[in-house]
Amino acid sequence: MWLALAFVSAFFLGCYDICKKKSVDGNAVIPVLFLNTLFCSLLLLPLVVISKISPDSLYGTIGYVPSVSIETHGYIFVKSVIVLTSWIFGYFAIKHLPLTITGPINATRPVMTLVGALLIFGERLNLYQWIGVIITIISFFLLSLSGKKEGISFHKNKWILFMILAAIAGAASGLYDKFLMQKFSSTAVQFWFNSYQCLLMLIVMVVLWYPKKKNNTPFRWKWSIILVSVFLTIADFVYFYALTDPDAMISIVSMVRRSSVLVSFAGGVLLFHEKNLKGKAIDLVLIIIAMFFLYLGTK
Repeated sequence: MWLALAFVSAFFLGCYDICKKKSVDGNAVIPVLFLNTLFCSLLLLPLVVISKISPDSLYGTIGYVPSVSIETHGYIFVKSVIVLTSWIFGYFAIKHLPLTITGPINATRPVMTLVGALLIFGERLNLYQWIGVIITIISFFLLSLSGKKEGISFHKNKWILFMILAAIAGAASGLYDKFLMQKFSSTAVQFWFNSYQCLLMLIVMVVLWYPKKKNNTPFRWKWSIILVSVFLTIADFVYFYALTDPDAMISIVSMVRRSSVLVSFAGGVLLFHEKNLKGKAIDLVLIIIAMFFLYLGTK
């Protein structure tokens, strides 16, 4: 069940990537990110209200949002900082790089998560799973070659560095998620970490962006901004629920979630008309093969 949920989360994560690219394209990143966190919080707010007013109607379901202790809030706030760090780097990178480059870079995030899962949680992979991991690493090397054909140097381009830093922070978040979901309500964690991110982004926007907004890219409202929040909320909701399963392996869930690149790649081709597709398609096929071996490894 947890593996099927991971694939569902991957689909919505791919839709999220497409809408995110559309939202930040020629737009101010900081306000978009703030609105994203705000709408994510508002989407879950009804569950919080119902859980307070009529707890019996949701109690025992995934939609129930229990009260959490001060200590738990501390744990969730740490997650908010980690995720927000990943988002800030990632949003700026996505604004300046083709989606067919950023998507596959994100697809390598599980390799970092894998190392942490082996060291921290003692997870062990079987032969099929190791084959999937190795193929994923090879796909990243081939992706760097595709990037050079578009004049994007993986060694000198700062947006590539931003994307890699976003992936590292995202991997750390994934490992932390496994810890959180085994201790606390997944829905409570999702609501409060979105709320804390919203507060942090409001501070960033008011202090850093607003005073200099005339010298930076202007903000323009796009309806895709709402879709970013909708797709992300669904993707995270399903993902967090998958991790509540004691048998769920964060190393595998993270790998499967990165198959979202299939959706984002299609969006890059159909909506943004990105180039050099032949080389990237080979990389995409390798990722599909890697996901297949990871699936076999959980049978």
